[in-house]
Amino acid sequence: MDLDRTAPLSLNAWLRLDVVARLLPPQATDVLEVGCGQGGFAVRLARRYRYTGVEPDPESFAVAERRLAGAGTVANIRLEDLPPARFDVVCAFEVLEHLDDDAAAVAAWAGRLRAGGLLVVSVPAYQHRFGPADQLVGHVRRYDPAHLRALLAGAGLEHVELLHYGMPLGYLLETGRNVIARRRLRQGGDVPAAQRTAASGRLLQPARPLRGLAHRWATAPFRLLQRAAPGRGPGLIAVASAPTPAAGGGPAAGVRHPGGTGR
Repeated sequence: MDLDRTAPLSLNAWLRLDVVARLLPPQATDVLEVGCGQGGFAVRLARRYRYTGVEPDPESFAVAERRLAGAGTVANIRLEDLPPARFDVVCAFEVLEHLDDDAAAVAAWAGRLRAGGLLVVSVPAYQHRFGPADQLVGHVRRYDPAHLRALLAGAGLEHVELLHYGMPLGYLLETGRNVIARRRLRQGGDVPAAQRTAASGRLLQPARPLRGLAHRWATAPFRLLQRAAPGRGPGLIAVASAPTPAAGGGPAAGVRHPGGTGR
């Protein structure tokens, strides 16, 4: 409960966390998060794992560093500047859609995995839903499931599994964001995409502890509802594993794949 006060999450982040928390393998030790933003997920991951995060935006980094308070490691750098190391899990939440060369990014993330390690990625779903909210925060694209699956497989990852989230609340939130974004785009002029991307980790983030608590409880029934519709929703989460030396490879032991008995 104290994390809801010190590191509050947005409504949409609560919906995403409900899925991510059930996908992460309990036996993992080292976790890397690429683009950790203000550290809302970081502080929660750091309670379960040995956590490392990278965040290139200095404003978001400063908040994440304060929130972690030594519980994990976060650096104000890009992934390519992180010293060589491999991890059991590499996460990137709402990052890939900002990058021009998404194939190179996935390959770089996969290159940080130990054998059998997991890559967990979240992105906005379906290109036909690209709208003002995507434009406002510097999205290059959204992802159709087949596109995301092929992207991960193309990086040499195995056992790619996809799960939607956000049904039904996520659709309402996206509609609201589009209304707000349309107004801001008219008023804000032509802001470079790089600046929009840098600011995206701060946009719509709750600053007050009571609002963070309200978000937790307001989304509680919707977090349960979305579990009944894993094939629907405006958000998409992918989990895939790095090959293992054993013949045929395989996912890291204990990972809960969408649609499997672990759900």
